[in-house]
Amino acid sequence: MPIIETSGLRRTFGGGKRAVEAVAGVDLAVEPGEIFGFLGPNGAGKTTTLRMLATLLTPTGGTATVAGCDLRRSPQRVRERIGYVGQAGGSDLQSTARSELVLQGRLHGMAKPDAQRRAAELLALVELEAAADRSTGTYSGGQRRRLDIAIGLMHEPRVLFMDEPTTGLDPQSRARVWEEVRRLREHGVTVFLTTHYLDEADALCDRLAIIDHGRIVIEGTPAQLKRQVAGDVVTLGVDGDRDQALLLLKAQSFVREADAEDGLIRLYVERGETALPAILRLLDGAGLGLRELSLSRPSLDDVFLRQTGRSLREQAA
Repeated sequence: MPIIETSGLRRTFGGGKRAVEAVAGVDLAVEPGEIFGFLGPNGAGKTTTLRMLATLLTPTGGTATVAGCDLRRSPQRVRERIGYVGQAGGSDLQSTARSELVLQGRLHGMAKPDAQRRAAELLALVELEAAADRSTGTYSGGQRRRLDIAIGLMHEPRVLFMDEPTTGLDPQSRARVWEEVRRLREHGVTVFLTTHYLDEADALCDRLAIIDHGRIVIEGTPAQLKRQVAGDVVTLGVDGDRDQALLLLKAQSFVREADAEDGLIRLYVERGETALPAILRLLDGAGLGLRELSLSRPSLDDVFLRQTGRSLREQAA
C-alpha cells in the first residue's frame, strides 16, 4: 500500500474575499522506499503541501494517510514515524553536531546511551565524524545540510520530508546531499522532497509530480514525463515577422506542436536532425532571416512549459 496517500487535500489561508487557496485539491500516492519529488515554481503550493503532510499545518479539506496513520485523527502517531528537514534547518549554531543529535534522540524518548549510539551511526552515515565535536556555527552550508538530514533521521523514521534540500548550496555540496538522499533510499527510507531545480528532480526522483497554482498538472517518472513531449525541441528566433514564421512552420507535416514565447519559436518535431534543413529552406524561401537556432532533447522544463504555458527555468531564475 502507498506510504503516503492523499485525496482532495486542500489548504486555504484567510477568509472571505481575502481567502487564498494555496493547495487546491491534491491527490497523491507515494510508494514505500521511493524518492518522490514535488517540482514547481515558488508559490506553487509545494511547501504548504509538505507542511500539511508533516502535521505542521492543518488541512482545510481532504484526507491523507502518512506511514499508515490518518493525518487528521492521529497526528502524533504520524510525527513519530516521520522526519522533517525544513528549508531553514534546525541546528543550534553554538552546539556541536553530536550534542544536537543526542538532544533530538532524547526528545523522542530514547535513553541516553541509545541516543549516543544512534548519533555516532548517523555522524558516520553523513560523513561528519571528524567535525562531530565542533560547534555547527563553524560548518559549511553543505555540512549543516547533512547535519539537518541526520537530525531528521535520528528516530529512524519511515518517511523523511525534505523542503528544498539544496537551495543555496554550491555544486559540490549539492552533489554530496544527493548522495545522502540516494543512500537513504538504499536503507529503505521513503524520501518526499520539494524542489524548483530541474536537474535535481531529474537526477534524484524515482517519480515526481509537477504542481502549479496549488494543483498537480502531471505526474510520473522523469522519463515518462519527457516522453510525453514528442520528439526533439527546436528553438529559433527570426529576423522579420515572427507570426508569419510560426504559421508557416506550424503547417509542416514534420512539426508536431509549435508555440511562441519571449520572441522565440519553439517547435516539437519527430527528428530534429532532419527537420533543421527543412526549416532553414522554408525560412529562406519566405525571406525570413534566422537570428538564432538550437536543437535539444525534451527536458522537464519542456514538460512544465507544455502543461502550464510557462517556463519553470525562467521563473526559478
